[in-house]
Amino acid sequence: MTASTTQRTTAKSAKSRIAAVGAIAVAGTLLLTGCGDQTKSDDSTKSGSTSAPLADKLPKEIRDKGVIRVGSDIAYAPVEFKDKSGKAIGIDPDLAKAMGKQLGVTFQFQNATFDTLVTGLKSNRYDIAMSAMTDTKDRQNGVDSDTGKKVGDGVDFVDYFNAGVSIYTPKGKTQGIKTWDDLCGKKIVVQRGTVSHDLAKSQAKKCKSGKKLGIQSFDDDQQAQTRLRSGGADAGSSDFPVAAYAVKTAGGGKDFQLVGDQVEAAPYGVAVSKDQKQLRDAIKAALDAIIKSGEYDKVIAKWGVEAGAVKSATLNGGK
Repeated sequence: MTASTTQRTTAKSAKSRIAAVGAIAVAGTLLLTGCGDQTKSDDSTKSGSTSAPLADKLPKEIRDKGVIRVGSDIAYAPVEFKDKSGKAIGIDPDLAKAMGKQLGVTFQFQNATFDTLVTGLKSNRYDIAMSAMTDTKDRQNGVDSDTGKKVGDGVDFVDYFNAGVSIYTPKGKTQGIKTWDDLCGKKIVVQRGTVSHDLAKSQAKKCKSGKKLGIQSFDDDQQAQTRLRSGGADAGSSDFPVAAYAVKTAGGGKDFQLVGDQVEAAPYGVAVSKDQKQLRDAIKAALDAIIKSGEYDKVIAKWGVEAGAVKSATLNGGK
């Protein structure tokens, strides 16, 4: 996901990348659940022992507390969402748990709407944001991608995954939609403040008079899917892992289908305030450690998203 100022990526010229759905779709037995409120969540990923190998890399105040507070929109399956018991599960919580063992701390996920996560870092509500957030230059520099104006200090990213954006439609009702240009004259549902939202706004400016693109934005992706399922729109768009998961699981795989290719392939990053470089470097060290140990690959394989795996953690690799 992305947002204008707090976005997972910005809308620039689309770069297509063909990827097979089967390489990334996850097991259909998992449930597509979650919520998008801004209340604290009790979900946490338990740390390893106090003698964790990378504990000394953390800032002393975090090491002493034994907790890293994680801002996350826990409604974005399979990256992060809640199971029937309300526990945060998914790619990000599993990676955080593995990193916690390296750092000797608990990663405590706190639920929030996506477009408030970066401001939550600034206000010290969270130590990091980990929520399928795309690393972009605009976010690094604190620039509003819609206006081009500087609106904040920006954040640093530790990149850990690669993903593009996909369009999906009701199953069997594609209406010839394969590309963003095909959406002119149609209605699309998106999560507010995401790359899909940005791409839709950019596409709407290109559509000719009489064939305008109608955009319906929602607080979370599940609300958008519900609207599409009810017949209130022609298509939806999400990050590819999320779209593929919805196609695989929603209605037992009978509700939606992917159309066309991925666009805007870019890295997901853990966001850290620019004044927290020691914490940033500790997160990078922990990611590199779990990549080297093979724990990272186990998590990626568990959720069926091998197509987005990286070989090493990268600082501020977004464009």
